[in-house]
Amino acid sequence: MMRLFSPRKTTLLFVIRDKTKTPLEHLEPVLREDIQKIWDSVPKPRDHTNTLLSEFFNVEVVALSSYEEKEEQFKEQVAGLRQRFFHSIAPGGLAGDRRGVVPASAFSFSAQQIWKVIRENKDLDLPAHKVMVATVRCEEIANEKFSHLTLDEDWLAVEASVQNGLVSGFGKKLSTIIQKYLSEYDIEAFYFDEEVRNAKRQQLELKALQHVQPAHQAMLGHLRSRALEHFKKGLEDSLKRGEKFAASVRNCTQSCISEFDQGCADVAVQQANWDATKVREKLRRDIEAHAASVCGEKLSELQTNFEKKLTEALVLPIESLLDASGRDTWASIRKLLRRETETALAEFSTALSGFELDQAAFDKKVRDLRQFARNVVEKKAKEEAGKVLIRMKDRFATVFSHDNDSMPRVWNANVDIKQITKDARAASLKHLSVMAALRLDDKPDKIENVLFSSLMDGTVSSPVSQESNIGTTADPLASNTWEEVSPKDVLITPVQCKFLWRQFKAETEYLVSQAISAQEAHKQSNNWLPPPWCILLLILLGFNEFMAVLKSPLYLMAGFVILVFVAAMWYQLRSSGIFRNGILAGILLIISRFLPTLMNLLMRLAELAQGNPTPEPPTAPTFLTSQSFRSQTQNLVPRTESIPDSAVSSVASSDGDVECTSPMLTRRHTFRVGEEDLT
Repeated sequence: MMRLFSPRKTTLLFVIRDKTKTPLEHLEPVLREDIQKIWDSVPKPRDHTNTLLSEFFNVEVVALSSYEEKEEQFKEQVAGLRQRFFHSIAPGGLAGDRRGVVPASAFSFSAQQIWKVIRENKDLDLPAHKVMVATVRCEEIANEKFSHLTLDEDWLAVEASVQNGLVSGFGKKLSTIIQKYLSEYDIEAFYFDEEVRNAKRQQLELKALQHVQPAHQAMLGHLRSRALEHFKKGLEDSLKRGEKFAASVRNCTQSCISEFDQGCADVAVQQANWDATKVREKLRRDIEAHAASVCGEKLSELQTNFEKKLTEALVLPIESLLDASGRDTWASIRKLLRRETETALAEFSTALSGFELDQAAFDKKVRDLRQFARNVVEKKAKEEAGKVLIRMKDRFATVFSHDNDSMPRVWNANVDIKQITKDARAASLKHLSVMAALRLDDKPDKIENVLFSSLMDGTVSSPVSQESNIGTTADPLASNTWEEVSPKDVLITPVQCKFLWRQFKAETEYLVSQAISAQEAHKQSNNWLPPPWCILLLILLGFNEFMAVLKSPLYLMAGFVILVFVAAMWYQLRSSGIFRNGILAGILLIISRFLPTLMNLLMRLAELAQGNPTPEPPTAPTFLTSQSFRSQTQNLVPRTESIPDSAVSSVASSDGDVECTSPMLTRRHTFRVGEEDLT
């Protein structure tokens, strides 16, 4: 009963305005002494003559700063004092000892429970009564407020907007909505037991936060997606501006993470302490994955570009060097490869520095590009090795058919065809020795010596001769590898060289035969006189006629006139080399020109006799006469035979000689005969 009906103390609150510099600790004891004196002087009932002031009153002293000097501090102190009056029964309130009261709204329920407990326990000690009442009512209030929150229009609008994208001021809106219903709960549950009230408030707050948390997670997802998209776009724009890759990734990552953090602060709910670390780490992993993907693409693109540059810089020069096949071909190729590789690697290393790769990855990229350059040379060399027979025939045709001044050869009697053939074959064999193996490591070899000693000296001549020499001398070409050459560097094996040389000689033999035939034809065309035995026979048989002419002056004069006339006609016909194409062809040409030349000569003689010479009439175009002659002698001139693709020979003579040209596929005969009138 003493617990139910115990006396209550009254709080005496003394407020000191415009506190001076004197500390409150010095002022409060003085004020309490004065209050005690007043209490002692007040008349009291006999039973309470010696009762202390503290049994009826709680004395408190509060000092406020000067309003004029410290206005802000004064307002803060007044606001705190106001809260003590507002929450008077809360701990620290002015009526803090009255926390056990029951609100009027719960009085009926409270009375029923009191009586129930008294009957059941037969005891008036009811310490759990207020807790029970507070538990029931606070839970009812909390459920009601949570139900109102779930149906709140503002919350439903925010929830719908979150499904479509980012919501501006999301955290502030949610905090306001939750705080609204928590405040309503605080007002309605204010007079219930503090411990129970706070517990139910925490439960209400937890349920409300759990209800809105999916929307908060969706907002974090939107923020992560937006930050990732901004990173992608920012990185792309940065790379387009020519900035280095690693620096661009760092700057864009820092910017996007900062943007995400600002977004998280905006969507943060005041009542919650949710951690966005996991979403932030997920964003960072996504950024790193995208950066790694872009890095791989850019590195691949960069390497492809440099490989393309190296290919363009190496292929054509290497093809030209291998086609030339000089003494320093491979030295020039090594020099070219080294120069282009070092130039490309310098630029490539500068470009790679922007990616800030680790040393192992950097070295691997450099090695790959260096190896690619070597592979380009090897691939081109293997490609040219597949064309070696064609190149050898072209080289033979060039050297055989042209002199040192690159002029077509004239196959006259002074030309040494055997030596020219040997030189042409040596040039072709030199090309074969160059193409037989890769020489990128600058190691000496004996390929050229072996080929020249075996092929040019006649070791490989015919199958019959080889069979006869079996067991006497070992064939250095009867192998699949070259001495002092790595097997991976072999382009053409010794056995293949042997068969290529045989095929080469067989396909170029026609050019040599053609040149020999042209030389024989040239010799015969220069010797148009009858054979000596024929001349001797004419002298013996025509001796009597010759003596008769000498004895008769008339015959002698007629012979002189005929001789002069024939000489004039001969000069007019320009017939000094007319029989070089054959006697029959020369006779036909003389017949075709005889009548026009005779008429022209007679007209000139008549004009000279009259003393009135006329200008020399223009002669007929040579090509008309030649064309007529060709049409008459076309079936008499040998036609062209087909020869191998690579075979090229040309046979040309001086003015009026036979010209034989065989460019790649055909050989033609052209007869050129000059024609002028007598002057």
